[in-house]
Amino acid sequence: MIPDELVMNKIYLIRGQKVMLDRDLAVLYNVDTKVLNQAVRRNVKRFPKDFMFRLTKKEWESLRSQFVTLETGRGKYSKYLPFAFTGQGISMLSSVLSSETAIRVNIQIIRVFTRMREMIMTHKDILLQLEKIEKKLSGHDDDIQLIFKYLKQLLTSPEQPPRQKIGFKLNSR
Repeated sequence: MIPDELVMNKIYLIRGQKVMLDRDLAVLYNVDTKVLNQAVRRNVKRFPKDFMFRLTKKEWESLRSQFVTLETGRGKYSKYLPFAFTGQGISMLSSVLSSETAIRVNIQIIRVFTRMREMIMTHKDILLQLEKIEKKLSGHDDDIQLIFKYLKQLLTSPEQPPRQKIGFKLNSR
């Protein structure tokens, strides 16, 4: 069994979609990337653009710059840009790759995608609640500032001239 954290670390946000790269999927399925891509090419009708797309050179360079270590040497990286598979594309891979490992890993990946979607929805609800509270309290800031202004005026009133004493006065001679 592959740890869920390992699967989660292989999910990237590209073009506003959560995807996994062909090379990462190949490692998880315990097949060569070339074998995975051949199986996809043989069944290309099963993978429309919303299931799978090829990264642009700019996207791939940006993604590669995020990897901590880059291996050097001849043949370490494919000369072809990688494919990115959405959750639906990963589901479809199970029908193309029929090994026991591929099926087992595929089920786990789909479960991770589902859990991530649920977490996002939960966080989205919390974010909406926070925005409501923020809007409610933002009007209070102005009111509180006005109260402080009036309190300061009351506490620092300008000095008044001494008052005349009230009462009976004796004429002093």
